[in-house]
Formats: sequence, C-alpha cells, structure tokens
Amino acid sequence: MRHTPHFFMGCWVALICFVCACHGVKQQNQDWPVYHGSKDNAHYSPLSQIDTQNVQQLRVAWIFHTGDADTANHSQIECNPVVVNGTLYGTSPQLKVFALDACTGKLKWMFNPLDSLPADKKSFFILNINRGLAYWTDHRGDERIFFAAGSYLYALDAKTGKPIPTFGHHGRVDLHEGLGRDVSDLFVTATSPGIIYCDLLIMGSRVDEGPAAAPGHIRAYDVRTGQIKWIFHTIPYPGEVGYDSWQDPNAWKHIGGANAWSGFSMDEKRGIVYASLGSASFDFYGGKRLGNNLFADCILALDAATGKLLWYYQTTHHDVWDGDLPTPPTLVSVKRNGKTIDALAQPTKRGYLFLFDRVNGQSLYPIREIPVPHQSDLEGEVLSPTQPVPVAPAPFGMQQLRRYAVNPFLPEASREAVLQKWKQLDSPQLFAPPSLRGIVLLPGGMDGGAEWGGAAYDPETHWLYVNSNRMAWIIQMIPLQPTQTKYSHRTYLDAGKQLYQQYCMSCHGADRKGGQNYPSLLQVNRKYDTTQFYALLNSGRRMMPSFSRLRADQKRAIASFILNIPSLQTKPYVAADTQIDPYWNLPYTINGYTKFLSPEGWPAIPPPWGQLTAYDLQTGQIKWQIPLGYYPYMHDKDTLTGAENYGGAVVTAGGLLFIAATPDGKIRAFHKRTGKLLWQANLPAPGFATPAIYSCNGKEYVVIACGGGKLNTPSGDAYVAFALPDSIPLKN
Repeated sequence: MRHTPHFFMGCWVALICFVCACHGVKQQNQDWPVYHGSKDNAHYSPLSQIDTQNVQQLRVAWIFHTGDADTANHSQIECNPVVVNGTLYGTSPQLKVFALDACTGKLKWMFNPLDSLPADKKSFFILNINRGLAYWTDHRGDERIFFAAGSYLYALDAKTGKPIPTFGHHGRVDLHEGLGRDVSDLFVTATSPGIIYCDLLIMGSRVDEGPAAAPGHIRAYDVRTGQIKWIFHTIPYPGEVGYDSWQDPNAWKHIGGANAWSGFSMDEKRGIVYASLGSASFDFYGGKRLGNNLFADCILALDAATGKLLWYYQTTHHDVWDGDLPTPPTLVSVKRNGKTIDALAQPTKRGYLFLFDRVNGQSLYPIREIPVPHQSDLEGEVLSPTQPVPVAPAPFGMQQLRRYAVNPFLPEASREAVLQKWKQLDSPQLFAPPSLRGIVLLPGGMDGGAEWGGAAYDPETHWLYVNSNRMAWIIQMIPLQPTQTKYSHRTYLDAGKQLYQQYCMSCHGADRKGGQNYPSLLQVNRKYDTTQFYALLNSGRRMMPSFSRLRADQKRAIASFILNIPSLQTKPYVAADTQIDPYWNLPYTINGYTKFLSPEGWPAIPPPWGQLTAYDLQTGQIKWQIPLGYYPYMHDKDTLTGAENYGGAVVTAGGLLFIAATPDGKIRAFHKRTGKLLWQANLPAPGFATPAIYSCNGKEYVVIACGGGKLNTPSGDAYVAFALPDSIPLKN
C-alpha cells in the first residue's frame, strides 16, 4: 500500500464539494437510485415490509417483457435496474433502454441505440452485456440516464428517453477517445455503469483480454457536455506512481487491460471513489510485461474530484491467472476496541476476503507474502516469487484441491475418464503457473470464487454475504508460430489456420468446440454467410471483441478456414507488407477457456459448485455457509450440490437475503441470520442479475431481470416484480 502527496488535499476538496450540497437532497428509502442500491455498493435495502414472517406470501406483482430476446445467440440480461421517483430504468437483451412505472410495470418509453447511429456505424455496433445504468439530476428539472452500448457512452433525458443533444456528439461519446494513444481499431466498451460524483460521471471500461488490448484508464466526464475532466492512468506513464513496476519503460505505450470493468463504489462524504482493477493483457502469459504490473489487480482509492491517487493495494503480482478483482469493494464499518473503523471489503476470484481501512488503506488483518511456485516452462516468463494472502478472515473459497478428486455423482465410465484427464495435467497447487502440460485452475481465474455480482452488507448487523463459484478450469498453453509480415508459397487455408490460432483459439479452443460463454464454431457456415461473418468480425458480440483492426486479406483467410470455403482455401495467400506490434506477437496462447468437465458435461470435481457465505465482520468469522442452487440435470440428488451463479444478493432490514443468480431458474429468500431457505419462486428464465428492492405507493417490491442465456440455459426477456398480495396488511 502506498500514498501520494495529494491524499489530504483530495479529502479537503471532497469535503468542500459535499458541504456545498452538490448532491442535492437525500434520496428517499423507497428508491433504488444507484447500481446495487447505493454508492457504497452494499446491496442493502432498509425496507422491512417483507420480512421473515410473511415472505412466503410473496406473489408476482407484474412482469414486463422487452420483446427482443435472441434465443439463437443466447442473449442475456444482467442488469440491476435503478428506481427513482416511481420510475424503473433498465436495459434489454439488445441493449435498449426503457423506463417503466415501477408500481405497475407499464412502459413509459424505450430507446434503441441503433436508431441513433448513422448507417456506416451500425455494422460496427457491439452487442455487449449491460449490467446497469447511472442516474443524475440537478434537482431543477434536468434528469439524465447514462449507459454504454457498443463503444458509445449515451446520455438520455430520463423523462423522455431521447438523447441529450449537447452531450458529446448528438448525445453520445466514443469510448475510444481520450485514452492517450490510438485505439480506434481496438475493442472498448463498458459492461458496468459509471458512478456519479457532483457533476462528474466516472467511467471504467471493458477491453480485450488478448494481446491487442486498449489500456483500461479511468475517466471522469462532465455530465452536461461529455468532456473528459480527468483521467487516471491504470498503466502508469513515465514519472507516475507505479511506472517502475514495469520492467519495460515503453510498456505504457503498448500493453492494455488493468481496467475497472466491474464499476465503482464511493465514500461520498470524503469524496473518495474506489475501483477494483482487472489483470493486464495478455491474461495468461506475461513475458511481454515483466514486473509486478501496477495497477493491474489493484484496489484503488482516488480523489473523486480530481482523479489523484490516494492509496492502492495489489492483490496479485504479475497476474497470469486471469485473477481480475471481479467486483468493486463494498464499504463497511467495523468496531475495534470501541472505535468504529470505516473500512472496505474486497472479495476476490481466489476466494479471499481483504479488509482495509478505506481512508488510509491499512489492512485490518495481517497479509502475508507467501512463497509460491515461480518457475515456468514458458520461454520469457518471469513470475513473482511471492503472492499476498490475508491471514484473516478465513477464505470463502476452497484453497487446495486434492488431485484426482472426482464428482461422486458421475457414472463409473465418466469417473474413469475424469481420472485419466487428471493424470495428463500438472498437480494442482496454489498459484501454479500455466504450463504446456496444462494445469487445473482452482481457485481463481475465469469465473471462480467471487464474481461480478458482488457482496451484500448489512449495516445493522455488520454481516457480509458473498455468493461464489467453485468450478475447476483447465489452462493449457499452446506455442504459436511467429507471425510473419509476409507469407509466401502458402494458401488461404494455411494462413486462416494460423490466424485462428493467434486470434480465436484462446476462446473457441483448438477443436473449435467453444466453452464457457464461447459458442462452437463447428458448422458455423450453416448460420453465417461471408457477408454476415465479416460483419461479425467487425462488430463483435458480447464476449467476442471486434476484429475490425484486421486487414481484409486476414479476414478472408479466417473465413476460408472457419466457414470452410474450398474455392478460397486453395488460393495462394500473400499478406500485405505491414508490421505487427511486437508486444502483440506472443509466443503462446491458451487452448480455450475450458472447464474441467466429465464427458456428459457435468463438473468433474466434487460439489458444492456454488456457495453462499455469511461473515460477521466484527469478528471476521464465517457464521454460516451453504450450497447455492443446483444444476437442473441434478435436481433429483439427495444433497443440494450448489451451482455456478452469476448476480449478487440483496440484504434487507426485514431479516432477508434475496438472490437469484442460479441456472435452476429460481429466486430465493434466506433468513439472513441462519441461512435457512424461507421462500423460492420459479422465474421465466434464470435471473443472472442482482435484484432491486424499492417501495412504491407504500408497497415493497423485489424485481429481478430474467435473461437466462448463460450456462446453456434458455434466453429470456422478462423483468419480474414480486410483492405481498393486497389481502395482507402492509407495514409502513
């Protein structure tokens, strides 16, 4: 943890801003005005009308269908809607923004970002995931909704849904702009909303995780004009803090990633914004980015008014495991020796929970730098000899996986197949480096441990709730042939195979069968003709970045291989004489994002595969831990197995913990003190999102986006709201 000379100045500027009432009147409790409920990222509702005694009486109050699910392409809705003054704002599978009457679910307006784009821009529109929006008002009639679709940040009139013409260019700002270098051909978007401070919208980004990635610098925009007011370089420039953590002095010109893709939390009174950053690119090989790589995998505390660095802590050094911090920290309070400490809690993909004083960055518990395996069989790789591990609290995720551990529910033949696969892989150990043989990655990486849903915090009890995954992945490094500037005596098929290895194999695998979040490319020619395929390469879709930077001859070569075009495959291929950035010309990639599964697609390792954990932050102890959900094909098992889950929980003053998130298509309410299941209901599609809880006309509602699409589940288009029936007397 380090400080900068700007620390105290930043706090003073923030205090002045707060005292001057730049934030206006206090929001009413019935609202859910911010992504995840409040700027402290607590996922907490002070409402208590629905409680442990009457939750079993919840009924569907209204359902809104967006009408644009894409079942063929597994569309999703991961949006946690915001509710302000009786209006609910959300997004659809096709990234349309809508406003509903929060009491009835009746549509007020809907905005399609494609309608605002000129014809020459529509083919490059990225159909991405959206997890939420940001709301701003000057309390004098100007109300705005901010959200990202494609590579654009939009500002809409909250009352009409029309773009604000004075914001940026006709109501939108290109997120490629203002990053300090030309990234116009690279993938830049935002899946999580920004956060408002005074008249600033602070934004992170989602960028490519391959070598050709844009930097993940954090930017603050003027909410009225769209002008950038400050920028924080997450890959430091010369003379900035962290610059010497990169051995190559030119890394800042070429390396990407280190992005705040999961959003932000904020201590508004102190004017401090907190970000939790992802890894530097490429995720699994660091030979081109030697050093500890600040500010990748760091918790950052920034002056919200100026972007000045206040303090930081790096949770993984020289990350080669895709160990992004998956969620913004949750702001909490902890009593120690009669004194209340304003703190933050940071869950990680590795299953650790870090606790820091949110003002000065001091850890509330000791953190050990433990020796880890640091020898790699990859040429040019130099790993960190130690990694930080908190002594307490106890981890919520498994830290050691016994080799040859096998799912006990598998048929005998499948168990033997899993054992044979185990024998082909290197022994699992904490921080084992990716290898040519292949490693079993658990915990951490991919979608392990905590995820983007984030933690829920109860300020009354000082308990923290974390939902998490326990899924093993196989990471195998594959050598790549050096990319040449020219090809001679080769065919389009030869070039297409090599380009597939370089750009596509890390997601879709050497066998083109795909994996988690990535579809199979086998027989894709039945779905796309060449025109559609080139459009897809140019635009990207959801997890797939845009490849518009590739030359036309490279796109044709890839098409000849993936679409199996015999007439093109046999033609001689000679590439244009252009130079590739040497930082992008990596010697290795991965053989796809591969879960460790049985032949029938079941998890290879024993359950539970998803969990819900309750911490008492006053003591640092785990109070209860239970499996969360199940896979539909295992519903007949005697024990609750848990399942991968995506989306967070919400804790309430009524004694409840609400969460959907599971592939079984249910929303559940647990007793927050005991973990006992009190209520569950079936959803029209799995709710891979975080609920929003609000009250309208004296009635409390719980609403969840039901988009499905993940984990091979059916896609949906519904927002479903639950409330107590009118026959039950309501408490106020």
